[in-house]
Parts: sequence; C-alpha cells; structure tokens
Amino acid sequence: MAISFFLLLTLLFAGSRYSSSTVFRIENSCSYTIWPGTLSGNGAPLGKGGFALSPGQSVSLTAPPGWSGRFWGRTHCIFDAAGSGKCVTGDCAGGLQCTGGGAPPATLVEFTLAGGNSDKDFYDVSLVDGYNVGMGVRPQSGTGDCQYAGCVRDLNENCPAELQVANGDKTVACKSACLAFNAPEYCCTGDHGTPQTCSPTKYSAMFKSACPSAYSYAYDDLSSTCTCAGTDYVITFCPRT
Repeated sequence: MAISFFLLLTLLFAGSRYSSSTVFRIENSCSYTIWPGTLSGNGAPLGKGGFALSPGQSVSLTAPPGWSGRFWGRTHCIFDAAGSGKCVTGDCAGGLQCTGGGAPPATLVEFTLAGGNSDKDFYDVSLVDGYNVGMGVRPQSGTGDCQYAGCVRDLNENCPAELQVANGDKTVACKSACLAFNAPEYCCTGDHGTPQTCSPTKYSAMFKSACPSAYSYAYDDLSSTCTCAGTDYVITFCPRT
C-alpha cells in the first residue's frame, strides 16, 4: 500500500500529549449507506474501528491529545448480525469493526493531532491509495491556516478504463497508478524513491486536477498537507462544497 509523506509525522508525534481532546463529527451526505473505517496509529481505534452510517446520519468521535490515524469509507457492504461480512471497496478484512487499514483503492483522511514538538494538527485527504468515495475535512474554528481539504468531484465517473474497479456494470472505485501497474515511477520506489526523482504522472495529474487540495501521489506535500490548531473537525462523505 502506498503511503504519503504525511504519515511519517505519525512516528514523530505518536507519544505526544496535549491538554484537550478533539471531536470529529463524521457525516454522510451520500445518497447511500457508508461504512466508515477507522485506524489509530496509537491507542484504541475510534468508533471501535468501524460502523454503519446511513444517508443524512452523523456521529461524533472524540480523540485524545496526540492521536494519529485515518478514516475512510467502505461501500457496497454486507454484514450479518454478528458484524461478519465484507465490502466491495475499502474492506478491512475484519468485519464491521476494522482491526487494520482499508484495502485500496480507497479515499483516506489522515490526521496527526497536536503534540510533541508541534502545537498544530496536521491533516489531509489522500488519493495516494486511489479513490472510492468523495471526502472532505472542515475545521470548525481554530487558529492558523485551517484550510478545507477534500475531494468533491466523483472520480469514478471519469476513471480511465485501466484504473476502474467495477461492481456489476458500475465503476465503484478508481485505482491509483501504483496499484494498477506496480511500477517504481508510479509508486515512488526504487530509483524513483525521492521527491526529486518521483514526479507527477498523467494519472496523478488527473486526480490533482479534479481534487486540487487532495494528495495525488506520495510526494504531493506542498499543496496537500493542511494545519490548524485548537479546533474540532467535520469529516463529510460525498461533500458538496
């Protein structure tokens, strides 16, 4: 699985502690059910790792100071009463309550909350592992840049044939070029393993054009990593703005 530079911040701040908690309000603006997955880099997973979120529904989760982790959406899921089952996209192989990360392609929201050597939260929306559903992050208040980050456009509608993941006759996810071709120039590995040698490709440029504030490939840091301090956040599936 490709990992953005942003995630390296997790190791730097993993053991940090700050004085206040952060509330994430997760809301579903899609016309269909989303099964959010959560993964913590330190501590227990928020929301027990995963849950169902019907259209128009929202849930609030509280993260302790110094928390780091990610959120993503699972789609086309079937679970039984015991929580066993699987999803067509974003599946975490752990049933309803994930014990690991989501299988790509999946849109990710990544956070490292204030602590350690920094009083800022770091966050982004990442398409490095591909796209399955639109996601947006909006700070509620706070100080600093506090930018909106997100991918509003439905990339499944114009996904190139070679990147498409289908469920029946419908495209339900769009692979990253790394996942589709497993080549160093797309995965930023080997001879292309540094920011100087791994450049945008036509595929990452397509993602970037559609979603300018989202990570499009592993070293897309300057325009995609956001910061804010002293705020809670709203994470929206299928954001409209």
